[in-house]
Amino acid sequence: MPVTLDPDAAAVLHAFREAGRPPYETLSPVEARQMYLAGRVVSNPEPPQIASTESLTIPGPAGPIPARLYKPLKLRQTDGLAPCLVFFHGGGWVIGDLDSHDVVCRTLAHEGQLIVVSVDYRLAPEHRFPAAVDDAIAATEWISNNALSLGIDAARLLVGGDSAGGNLAAVVSINARAAGPKIAGQVLIYPATDFAMTHPSHSEPETSALLTHSAIRWFRDHYLNGATGIDDWRASPARAENLVGLPPAFVLTAGADPLRDEGDEFGKRLKDAGVPVMHRTYPGQFHGFITMGKLLPKANDAMREIGNWLRTIG
Repeated sequence: MPVTLDPDAAAVLHAFREAGRPPYETLSPVEARQMYLAGRVVSNPEPPQIASTESLTIPGPAGPIPARLYKPLKLRQTDGLAPCLVFFHGGGWVIGDLDSHDVVCRTLAHEGQLIVVSVDYRLAPEHRFPAAVDDAIAATEWISNNALSLGIDAARLLVGGDSAGGNLAAVVSINARAAGPKIAGQVLIYPATDFAMTHPSHSEPETSALLTHSAIRWFRDHYLNGATGIDDWRASPARAENLVGLPPAFVLTAGADPLRDEGDEFGKRLKDAGVPVMHRTYPGQFHGFITMGKLLPKANDAMREIGNWLRTIG
């Protein structure tokens, strides 16, 4: 069935095209990062008021990893400790940083009534796969090991992210199943799960909207070391042999998204493996919509839904 954009999403897409926004694949990674961050000024909603933010420096496998800790005004605490969501930003492993997802993290902290730690993992092509994975795993382990000093309940540690960040959250969850730490839940927002890119939504013209098919190939080629990485589950978590024993998941997918089918399939595989899954789909939205609450009311609905789920898990 052809994808029909929500009227608000269609208006946003039209405005971006009328503004002459260049395709990512025509830019250098540095230029793409600048454009991505500048777009947040136009699309981000007014952030909720929170209690505080704190800059962190996490020891990583190749040097310090910058991070930012968010505390909401209303924090669910038990014996002075609170649940925590370790968040990995989207951006195809090439663009994005702490600032590009600052409003998202403030909103998740507010809606989920929990601490959020946003992790600024290394980006490609300067640092190709598996650098981002190594940083995500190291940061999660460090936060768990230092939970008490951060006011975090290590038994209520969750991971999450959007797009490339959803990929990293899924990979961290699979890795932690055998190596630890214990993960209480995972938030996978339109996650990239399979670099084979053979699902039907990767070839449907209607899904080549804000995230185009050619842009995905540009991100992939910057991130992976050739075709050899496609089958590695740390790049394509859908290639993991089994998903049994993974933490409860909130999986969100969008109808006009090239990643739609692989996200839907990953959610189904989790459920078939006995993992409790809340799977929500936004049929009229494109990839990246949750960051656009100023322009898309459905983005704010999605953030509230994620927050509601976080309060039931953490």
